[in-house]
Amino acid sequence: MISRKQQYKEIIKLYDKKRLESTKEQAKRQDHIYESIPAIEDIDQRISSIGIRLAKAAFNSESDTNDLISNFKAESQKLKKEKEDLLLANGYPKDYLELHYDCIQCKDTGYIETEQCSCLNQTLISLAYEQSNLSHILEYENFDTFDFAYYSKEVDKHHGRSPHENMQNIYRFCVHFVHKFSSSFQNILFYGNTGLGKSFLCNCIAKDLLDQGKTVLYLPSVQLFQLFETARFHREDMEDFSKEMLDTLLTVELLIIDDLGTEFITSFTGPELFNTLNTRMLNQKSTIVSTNLSLKELKDQYSERIVSRIFGNYEVFPFFGEDIRIQKRYSK
Repeated sequence: MISRKQQYKEIIKLYDKKRLESTKEQAKRQDHIYESIPAIEDIDQRISSIGIRLAKAAFNSESDTNDLISNFKAESQKLKKEKEDLLLANGYPKDYLELHYDCIQCKDTGYIETEQCSCLNQTLISLAYEQSNLSHILEYENFDTFDFAYYSKEVDKHHGRSPHENMQNIYRFCVHFVHKFSSSFQNILFYGNTGLGKSFLCNCIAKDLLDQGKTVLYLPSVQLFQLFETARFHREDMEDFSKEMLDTLLTVELLIIDDLGTEFITSFTGPELFNTLNTRMLNQKSTIVSTNLSLKELKDQYSERIVSRIFGNYEVFPFFGEDIRIQKRYSK
């Protein structure tokens, strides 16, 4: 994973390359037209001479600059119209000799005056998708595709509400979380049995934030703890990608740790998890943790420091109901 600064530099290089290629293509088209329609080369030379004459006249203090500019502009426009007519008459678009851009708005610079163009924003978002580990699933796991039909409306006696009502409440909170992300610092813990939509909702949040241009990193807990182990015992052998990801754990705007509890915990990795959660807390960087463990199992499996940090500073949501994966399997 490369840093946001490095991402930006790489993208700007791509924009520079686009403009260079556009210039080369324009030169090829021009050579072709000059050979097949010599009159157009003559017109371009006359247009160029207008610019030279105007520059010389600007140094003549006796000249009326405004009148000169007006006359030269009219002459230039007339010649450009002749050129366009010649192109059209020979079966070419009238803008055939102009530079052609992928984005007309910013002319492939990425900026409209001092503001980032929408094409640059989208390019950054697309790269963020790739870097987030989620690019392969966010197309079909998002708020628009979330389906409440898989959650029963029958009241669960233990929780005092139905799975359907529970999920509506969680869904509304997640939408609010995304909406207030830039102005309100919050962390989330999703817990409950497998197949109830925890990872799906994590992905919903991730997609909307990535679409806003936020940085998001999704890591299954097994991969996270492997990263801890490698950093501790084999740092010299770590690839640049892994080193960058390790740094990103503490700086990314949203970190999603999925399936906490499926990893193998050692005397070292537990403290590293605490350090990650605690540092992000101190830096006001949001974290979402999902786990198939119950609250009691979390307390039994992790240190008091970790559990206290999560329970004391996270919005905690239980997931209950029937396994959606099983429902989908038998509904086919």
